[in-house]
Amino acid sequence: MNALLFLLPLIAIGLTTIPIVPILTNAKTGTTAKNRFILHLCLFFGVMLLMVVLMITTGMVSAAEATKEAQSAASMNDGLKYIGAALSTGLASIGAGIGVGCGSPAAIGACSEDPKAFGKAMIFVVLGEGIAIYGLVISFLILFTQS
Repeated sequence: MNALLFLLPLIAIGLTTIPIVPILTNAKTGTTAKNRFILHLCLFFGVMLLMVVLMITTGMVSAAEATKEAQSAASMNDGLKYIGAALSTGLASIGAGIGVGCGSPAAIGACSEDPKAFGKAMIFVVLGEGIAIYGLVISFLILFTQS
């Protein structure tokens, strides 16, 4: 059972990386788009079937384990709360970095052509930075609200 739980995700990863192998090896496959689509479709459903089997095998818990899981539900809720807060802050910061990275060169270019456009150009840079602040506010809301 433990070997199955270890091997199924590895098989799923293997199935999802099979279409990438010809790209990485620069091999000419000679297949048509229709054949590649069928291959991707079969691999997708194969991975989904493996995940269903994995969920069924891991879902078979006894009554004793179920009560143990009920007792640890509070700690799981706390863990999910921390993951949600981290994701909201991290993804918002990445989005802000992309926004500022695109807006700042445009603002510098606009200011070099017309120095009077500084105020208008900085608004777009600040809007990009505001996204990170919104993500931080959401993470505080997640962490400090009672559930």
